[in-house]
Amino acid sequence: MRYTQLSANEIAQKVQAGELKASDMLDASLAQIRAVDGDFGSLDGQATDPETDKKVHAFISLTEEMARAQAQAVDAKVANGEDAGLLAGVPVSIKDIFALENTVTTAASRMLHNYRAPYTASAVQKLMDAGALIVGKVNLDEFTFGSSNESSAYQPASNNPWNTAHVPGGSSGGSAAAVAAEETPLSLGTDTGGSIRQPAAFCGVVGLKPSYGRISRYGLIAFASSLDCPGPLSRNVEDAALMLQVMAGADERDESSATLPVPNYLEALQQDVKGMRIGLSPDYAGIAYPNHKTGEFEIIPVQEEIKQATLDAAEQLARQGAEIIENVPMPHTRYGIPVYFVVSRIEASSNLNRMDGVKYGFTVADARDLQDLYKRTRTEGFGPQPKLRILMGAYLSAASKKVNYYQLASQVRGMIRRDFELAFEPKGAYQLDALLTPTTPTTAFKRAEVFGDSVLMQYADQMTVSVNHAGLPAITVPAGLDNKNLPIGIQFIANHFREDIVLRAAHAYEQSTLDAVWRKVRPMALQEVN
Repeated sequence: MRYTQLSANEIAQKVQAGELKASDMLDASLAQIRAVDGDFGSLDGQATDPETDKKVHAFISLTEEMARAQAQAVDAKVANGEDAGLLAGVPVSIKDIFALENTVTTAASRMLHNYRAPYTASAVQKLMDAGALIVGKVNLDEFTFGSSNESSAYQPASNNPWNTAHVPGGSSGGSAAAVAAEETPLSLGTDTGGSIRQPAAFCGVVGLKPSYGRISRYGLIAFASSLDCPGPLSRNVEDAALMLQVMAGADERDESSATLPVPNYLEALQQDVKGMRIGLSPDYAGIAYPNHKTGEFEIIPVQEEIKQATLDAAEQLARQGAEIIENVPMPHTRYGIPVYFVVSRIEASSNLNRMDGVKYGFTVADARDLQDLYKRTRTEGFGPQPKLRILMGAYLSAASKKVNYYQLASQVRGMIRRDFELAFEPKGAYQLDALLTPTTPTTAFKRAEVFGDSVLMQYADQMTVSVNHAGLPAITVPAGLDNKNLPIGIQFIANHFREDIVLRAAHAYEQSTLDAVWRKVRPMALQEVN
């Protein structure tokens, strides 16, 4: 087996045992990146020929010198008989929305093209402390605003390794693509409305959104502060649990981080699902899409193959002793996207106010006065998506609109949370341990097929966004391929800080399908190089 096909857990064990050097693992990862990635995203870049167009383009930059120093340190610890950490020698890619000291952190925007972070994000530091090798920064939708990766100012944007004519999803599309293309076994992403889970599903990998506050947001460039969650992307559930184990926990620099004890997630995987109550909801069977002509919600069913994969997963779990509870009502799920439009835009607009051309990042050189500096810096530094969010956020937060929009959105957000509370209530009507749903309404769409339609693009997150409103943990795992050989993802949701529950359910399903025919199929990007 090639080194790049090893899981993170396998790599760490081999490195600790002296069977594999961290430096050799790093060489293998870098070689894979050079073989499949092609041109890295850049401000002046664009795929111009068919061969370049077929590449993955997951990365914006490599941090090879840093990774080599980290690999040498790990190998030295192993040679001295010291504990090199849970992630000893494991290559990890980082979504370029996290600060990494003395490294350019762009948020995939011209606005931060020259911003060199003076400190390291807490989640990244914990990975490094555990022996991980940070090999580089991966692409994303600009400031995480999007669900396809196409809005990045750094082109060529990332492609889906399963079929590079399709998007990898977003905004953590570079992370999902890097993991699926075996460039790194782990990647650190963020999830605001589904931005880990949707691209993970599109790219056929595992993506975990933890409970809000389980992982520190310190050093994460904020999109919507009440929704953002860092989390892992991996190729199997065990690796997601391993990465979460390293990153979880309180952080004195982030007052929103939870102070609850961190359980042993790897031990949780040893438990089966016998007796677990897993729900299915008809409210996750389709997208409730507003018809702008009639003002009514229209239901567009999820792709048939995704629906069937979800039902098949329920059957698999039932055979292992889980109790499947059908027809669990989640009536306010349909309002998840409209609420997200309001809350996320207002918070995004507020967070982007700091990008003014004065303190850091891009600035025009010949401004006439302060007002001209602000105006021209933001005009030239921001792409269309940040501008749209600033304008909409400013409009929605205006005093004359705040009562009509933000307060109403906050009330409906509470109703969404209440749906989950009723579903998970220990003495309630359903007493669920987990809810099983599709992760996305469709498999990965083609490049340029949806991009430019902000409303339609947002509805790609219909199945995921309510979890962010409620602050709950959720995980997506691969569940097959559609008739175009594009990955299908299914999602498990649990109550607050019950990451152990979603990991248990996902692991049980994963183990029951290890011999499935679809698991033998490899992404097209790998078929051409391996």
